[in-house]
Amino acid sequence: MEKRRVKLIIAYDGTNYVGWQKQINGIAVEEILNKELTRLLGEEIEVIGASRTDSGVHALGNVAVFDTVSKIPPEKMSFALNQRLPNDIRIQESKEVSLDFHPRYQDTIKTYEYKILNRRFDIPTMRLYHYFMYMPLDENKMAEAAKYLVGEHDFKSFCSARSQVKDTIRTVTDLSVTKSGDVITIRISGNGFLYNMVRIIAGTLIKVGLNVYPPEHVKEILEAKDRNVAGPKAPARGLTLIDINYLSENSSNII
Repeated sequence: MEKRRVKLIIAYDGTNYVGWQKQINGIAVEEILNKELTRLLGEEIEVIGASRTDSGVHALGNVAVFDTVSKIPPEKMSFALNQRLPNDIRIQESKEVSLDFHPRYQDTIKTYEYKILNRRFDIPTMRLYHYFMYMPLDENKMAEAAKYLVGEHDFKSFCSARSQVKDTIRTVTDLSVTKSGDVITIRISGNGFLYNMVRIIAGTLIKVGLNVYPPEHVKEILEAKDRNVAGPKAPARGLTLIDINYLSENSSNII
């Protein structure tokens, strides 16, 4: 039987998961997908994900692919799979792509949002998707500081010390800080991110918002290339992977 490759766009609430990637200390998103796809299609399925989000991080548009010989139309698999998945994971789209399409080895722009609930008291219904900060934050200073991080830089200061990656140069194409009501949103787009990079940037910008750092100090942190001089890693619950945009016109090799 002829093998086909199917691309999925996946949204999930990361609260109850140890992240995207399978681990020994809990249930991962890809583990659930593998199990339910295997049951649905009657063959052993292993998905390949585009972004390995951390424990507690959410997603609206993560991407994964898998190979199958099933005769189920690829565009119908999302409907069938969603009937089997838990309520905190939903497939947004399924379609066939060429067999040489790999979700991680393409030119992409990834966009994340980090949300902060900035008010005197927390709101229980928002607690899983926002980082609560009762001390007033100056979003204008945070936005000013964010400008220093746009462009191609060595982001070693904003990479977890546990990371083994050798190349810490990344390009941030856009980084904004906006406020609506009591919610401050840090929105960042780039061609790739280091381990914990977005959460460390968020934690650093929060320090600016608290007037611990002046906005221009972020430039000094960037130039230091030293994780110890940047702010703390912000909690995972405020972070959501918004989407992954494949840049090349034919990069997804859609059939």
